[in-house]
Amino acid sequence: MSGSEEKFIHIDAAEAADVREKGSGATITLFFLLGIIASMLVGWVVFPKLLYSQKEQPFSFNHVVHQAEVEEGCQSCHFFRTDGSFSGIPKLDACLECHAEILGQSEEEAYFYKEYVQKNREVPWLVYSRQPDCVFFSHAAHVMGGKMDCVTCHGHIGESEESPIYEENRITGYSRNIWGRNIAGMKKNTWDRMKMDDCAACHKEAQVKQTSVQTLKGGCFKCHK
Repeated sequence: MSGSEEKFIHIDAAEAADVREKGSGATITLFFLLGIIASMLVGWVVFPKLLYSQKEQPFSFNHVVHQAEVEEGCQSCHFFRTDGSFSGIPKLDACLECHAEILGQSEEEAYFYKEYVQKNREVPWLVYSRQPDCVFFSHAAHVMGGKMDCVTCHGHIGESEESPIYEENRITGYSRNIWGRNIAGMKKNTWDRMKMDDCAACHKEAQVKQTSVQTLKGGCFKCHK
């Protein structure tokens, strides 16, 4: 074999090795990108579906019908007490002001009257916004002080004709509605996601004056025990 032939063979072998190296690099890059995409799909789509179980309320509640029957709107059932605390979901006594006798012919009304009014039993509502024990949220500070509308955090629940599905975190036991459905951070509405950085951004925009954490009178200790 002549020297020129050996040279060509050497060049061909080097080129082939270079092609194989580039091909391996491209394959690794492709698998890396596919891995990232798969991880995002699992983390943002599949995992939330597995993490939350779905439950239904004892019976469906129609906000639209009740809004039409009361004079003060939401405040008729969800009001502030004289000490400034928020009433939350009304007790059976409040319902009896209108439902002492059966009203209408709907299945929900018949069920409510039979199972709760006649038995004088509280409705075991699943509370969408029940906070962890270590958290205190002041409705008075935000609604009365900050003049915030309920829609900002709760969405248009007052316009619903039936109760939405209750989604419970299988690990913590809390509702998905506390922090919102969009865990990725991108949101169209203010109620799509309500985490600490959302609270901080709102406080900053409203120029809420915070006291020092070290004084134990403000900062984190305002909401976290």
